[in-house]
Amino acid sequence: MTANNPVTYNEAKKRYEMPFGHLVVYANVRKEKNTLYIDYVFAPQELRGKGAAGEFMSKLMDVVRAEALKAVPLCGYAASWLGRHSEYQDLISN
Repeated sequence: MTANNPVTYNEAKKRYEMPFGHLVVYANVRKEKNTLYIDYVFAPQELRGKGAAGEFMSKLMDVVRAEALKAVPLCGYAASWLGRHSEYQDLISN
């Protein structure tokens, strides 16, 4: 599944979002200094098991890298996804 859509920050809802057609995958986050806390990642039921959340996480980590941030995955999904993707290990805050 490929959305070819960018991840954008929704200031009003304090979350990063990526549309997939009429549906949206998002992560509730908090930014403190140079750290992005990923509190919760959500994918609509219709997108689960289709790679949408994984694609979103990959693009979100590209944002983290581009903005010179460190990520703290508090969400279980985000933590397990990052654990499976060694190319993003340098972005995880210790």
